[in-house]
Amino acid sequence: MKSTSLLFLGVFLGGILLLGTVSAQKCNCARGLCCSKYGYCGSDDAYCGRDCRGGPCSLPAPQNNANVPGIVTVSFFNGIVSKSARNCPGRSFYTRDAFLKVIRDYPHFGRSGSIADSKREIAAFFAHVTHETGHFCYIEEINGRSNDYCDKTKTKYPCNPRKSYYGRGPIQLTWNYNYGSAGESLGFDGLNNPEIVATDPVVSFKTALWFWMEYAHWDFASGKGFGTTIRAVNEVECDGGNRAAMSSRVKYYTDYCNQLGVPAGDNLMC
Repeated sequence: MKSTSLLFLGVFLGGILLLGTVSAQKCNCARGLCCSKYGYCGSDDAYCGRDCRGGPCSLPAPQNNANVPGIVTVSFFNGIVSKSARNCPGRSFYTRDAFLKVIRDYPHFGRSGSIADSKREIAAFFAHVTHETGHFCYIEEINGRSNDYCDKTKTKYPCNPRKSYYGRGPIQLTWNYNYGSAGESLGFDGLNNPEIVATDPVVSFKTALWFWMEYAHWDFASGKGFGTTIRAVNEVECDGGNRAAMSSRVKYYTDYCNQLGVPAGDNLMC
């Protein structure tokens, strides 16, 4: 997961209640005002729209009735898992049931634009998950324990010196500020208990969907293409930074689009 501007919401109707409750306490907005994700209070769309984190949020309704569980079938999900080694720790950790439980809180995921657009978003999400986890093999970043990923300049989320914030989960949540922000939004102590992302599969998928909806969904749904999601997940691969990794993500994406019977669209690279 990128380590600059973010580095798993223009959050959604089901999850916003929990997310808003936590974040609005820091906004301390007057009654009737919305708390934006940037920590400011207001009443127009900039505060109450997709970046709203508390108060009377007015998020747009999902645009279609795509059946996400019907698209992410047992065959589709297990087809990803089957390409990992049988002794991989993630094979029993990452389950379709855990994923389906989590998406109930994210009604905008895979439901923007046309049904074809929904399938492309699902393909994009699982392309990144496949690349990040090695087909659901890895729960934690390979050799991640050798790095603490503590950015002391992010004083809002101070590091616990006894903890490490290396990559964990389907989109490899990384850095203290990402753990802190995800935990603040989802209701767990990301700074003092980052390990929960690698021990609780529901929390693990929640962080992935949180990241996706916060940093990738809205740009992808607006038609900017798969390349914009690469920049969101791992910006250092863009602009010639790591063409092989970028191409790997694109390969998975186009493969999953083919499986789901939709064209991959334009702007595949970043």
